[in-house]
Amino acid sequence: MNHKDLPPTREDFRDLNFLTEDKVYEILSICSETEDYSPLIRVIGRVFSSAESLVQSFRKAKQHTKEELKSLQAKDEDKDEDEKETASGSSTAMEVEPEASASSGDGSSHGENNVQKLSPVEVSVDIDAVRRVYDRLLSNEKIEAAFLNALVYLSPNVECDLTYHNVYAADPNYLNVFIIVMENSNLHSPEYLEIALPQFCKAMSKLPLPALAKLARLWSQYGVDQIRRLVETFQQLITYTVISNEFSSDNLVNEDDGVVAATKCLKIVYYANVLGGDLDTDHNEEDDDEPIPESSELTLQELLGEERRNKKGPRVDPLETEMGIRASDCRKPLIPFEEFINEPLNEVLEMDKDYTFFKVETESKFSFMTCPFILNAVTKNLGLYYDNRIRMYSERRITALYSLVQGQQLNPYLRLKVRRDHIIDDALVRLEMIAMENPADLKKQLYVEFEGEQGVDEGGVSKEFFQLVVEEIFNPDIGMFTYDESTKLFWFNPSSFENEGQFTLIGIVLGLAIYNNCILDVHFPMVIYRKLMGKKGTFRDLADSHPVLFQSLKDLMEYEGNVEEDMMITFQISQTDLFGNPLMYDLKESGDKIPVTNENRKDFVALYAEYMLNKSVEKQFKAFRRGFHMVTNESPLKYLFRPEEIELLICGSRNLDFQALEESTEYDGGYNKDSRIIRDFWETVHSFEQEKKRLFLQFTTGTDRAPVGGLGKLKMIIAKNGPDSDRLPTSHTCFNVLLLPEYSTVEKLKERLLKAITYAKGFGML
Repeated sequence: MNHKDLPPTREDFRDLNFLTEDKVYEILSICSETEDYSPLIRVIGRVFSSAESLVQSFRKAKQHTKEELKSLQAKDEDKDEDEKETASGSSTAMEVEPEASASSGDGSSHGENNVQKLSPVEVSVDIDAVRRVYDRLLSNEKIEAAFLNALVYLSPNVECDLTYHNVYAADPNYLNVFIIVMENSNLHSPEYLEIALPQFCKAMSKLPLPALAKLARLWSQYGVDQIRRLVETFQQLITYTVISNEFSSDNLVNEDDGVVAATKCLKIVYYANVLGGDLDTDHNEEDDDEPIPESSELTLQELLGEERRNKKGPRVDPLETEMGIRASDCRKPLIPFEEFINEPLNEVLEMDKDYTFFKVETESKFSFMTCPFILNAVTKNLGLYYDNRIRMYSERRITALYSLVQGQQLNPYLRLKVRRDHIIDDALVRLEMIAMENPADLKKQLYVEFEGEQGVDEGGVSKEFFQLVVEEIFNPDIGMFTYDESTKLFWFNPSSFENEGQFTLIGIVLGLAIYNNCILDVHFPMVIYRKLMGKKGTFRDLADSHPVLFQSLKDLMEYEGNVEEDMMITFQISQTDLFGNPLMYDLKESGDKIPVTNENRKDFVALYAEYMLNKSVEKQFKAFRRGFHMVTNESPLKYLFRPEEIELLICGSRNLDFQALEESTEYDGGYNKDSRIIRDFWETVHSFEQEKKRLFLQFTTGTDRAPVGGLGKLKMIIAKNGPDSDRLPTSHTCFNVLLLPEYSTVEKLKERLLKAITYAKGFGML
C-alpha cells in the first residue's frame, strides 16, 4: 500500500508551500521507510528559500486544553502591551493569532521592576515546534545541507524586500522569517560562516526599528543558553571574518559588510540580554540641574561658522530609545557584558578612523563606537582620548581666532599656578573663577605649574597635582567625606560645613582627570558611578557603600518572628553628625509614631536606603555631579562606558602585573633587555613587596595605579644615565622614563632605587 501511495504523496509535496511540525514528521517518516530523503530535501529547499513560505510555516495551532484560558488571559494583557508599543512609535506591532499561548523561551528569571516583561511578547510562530523540528532534522547531513543552500537563496531576496518594498509594515509576521532561521543551532558552523550567515545578517540589519525592538523583546524571554547561542553565532562570524582577512588602515574592518552586519545583529541580542536581566528602570536621578552656561565664545564661533559640536549633548542609541531601556538600567544581565566584547576585532580596529566615522555620522561609513558593547575598555578609552584631544585642539584654535578678532592675548591652555603648601586654596579658587566666568575654558588642555619649581608640564606635573589635590580633599579632617574603615571607601558627609561650590569643584577635578587622561587614587563605592550615570541608589547598593547597615536591613527583611513586638522600631531613624551628636529623621510624616511591622518592613527598608544614598546627600551630590558634567557634558563618556568602566577610567586598576610591565618596557641610551644592570633591576623590582612596587610606579609614572588594560599598556622606557656613580635614579613622569646610572653592584642599585622612590617629591631641572 505504501508503494501505491507514493506517487500522489509526492505530488502533494510539490504543492506544499508552507510547513507545520506534523507535516515535517509525516514526510520524514515516509522518507525513512524508503531511505530516500530527496522529497524532504526538496520541500525544505523550497519552503526555507522563500520568505512568503516561511512566514506561513510553523504557525501556532488552536489549543483545546486548560491552557487556552491562560492564553486568552495573556492576550488581554498583550492588548495593553501593543497599545503601549503603538504609542511609543511601534506603529507596526506584531499581529497575534487569537489563540496564541504564552511565547516560548526557557523560563529565565527576570527583574521585578521591569513593567515591559509582565506580559510576554506574542508572535504567530510556534518557536518550540521550530526547535523540535531542527533537533530532528539537523542530525541528518543531507538535510542539513538543504537548510544551508536554502538560506543562501533566501537572504538576498529578504534583503531586497526589506530595503525596497517595506514588507514589515505591510505584514508584521514577516519577522517570523528571522525567528525561524535564528533557531538553527548550526548557524555558527564553518559551512554557514563563509556565505550564508553574512548574507542573512545583512538582511536582518535592514529590519526597521520597530521590528528590531520586537525581536529584542522576544529574545529577552529566552533562557540563558539560548541567548548565549545567539551571541556565539554572531561572535563566531565576526571572529572568523577578522581572522580570515588582513585588515589594515588601507583595508578597514569598518568596510567589511559581514562584520558590520553581524555587529548590528549582535546589538539586538545585547538589548535582549539587558531587557531579560535584572532590571531597575524606576530609580533614575532627576536631571534637573540648571543648564551649564555657554561661554561668551559662542557668538564668535557663530561668526566663524564654528557651531559648538554636540550642543545637544551625547547621542543616544535609537534602539535604546525605541525599547525604552538603557544598559545602565540593568544590574545583572542574563549573560555577562564581557561576552559581547570581541577581542580579535578590537585588535584590528583602526580607532582614529573609527572615531572619525563616529563624529561625522555618514550613512556610508559604519563606526563600531555606535556599538560600544563590542569594544573593550582599552579601545573605548582610546576613542575617548581622541575626542578629548580634538576638543582641546578646537578650544586652542578658537582662542587663537578670538585673540585675532579681539586684539588681546588669551591663554590657549587651562593654566593653574599653585603653591605646594596651599594647593587646595589656589586650585579651587582658580577653578571656581573659571567655572563662573567661562566654563568652556575647562575643556582646554590642563597646564599646571608649582610655584618655585622648574618642572615643565608635559603631563607629569598634572599627575602629581591631581594626586595632591585628591589627598587633601579626601582627608577626613576636612570633613567633606566620611571614611569607612571596613570598606576603605569614602562617602559624602551629609553634615559637612563646606558649601556646594566646594563639591562642584571636586566634580570638576574628577572630570578634568578623565579629560586629561590622568588616573586618580579615589575610593568611591560603585553607587557613586551609577549615580553619575543617572541612576539613584537603592537598597542593593548599600551592600557596597554601607555594608553593616545593609546586613541589618537584610536581617530585618528575613526575620521570621513578629517585627513590631520583637524589634520595636519606627519610621524614625537616628544619624550622627560630624561631632557625634544624634540627629533624628522621619522617613514618613510622624514617623516616630509609625511602628515597623512584618507588612510594612519592605517600605521601611526602601525609604531608609533612599534617605541614606540619595536624600541625605542630595545637595552635595548634585553639586558634585554638576562639576563633573561641566567638563564631560559634551563627551561620549556616558554613551561608551558602563558605571564599572567609569570607575576603571578614573581610578585605574589596582591589579599590578609587573611581569607584563617588564615585557612591554623599552630601553634607550645603550641598555637592552639583556644588559646586566637591567636583569639586576627587574630582579630587584620583582622582589619588592606590594607597597614598594606602588612607590616605584608612583616615582616613574606619576601614579601608583595601572592604566585601563593593565601595566602591559604602560609604555615605560629605562634609559642609561651615565656610568656607576652615587647619583640617585631620576624620572620624567610625563613620558614614563626612568633614568638609571649603571651601578656596579645589585646592592648599590637596590639602595639607590629605594632611596629615590621613598623620598620622591617635587620637580627640578637636571
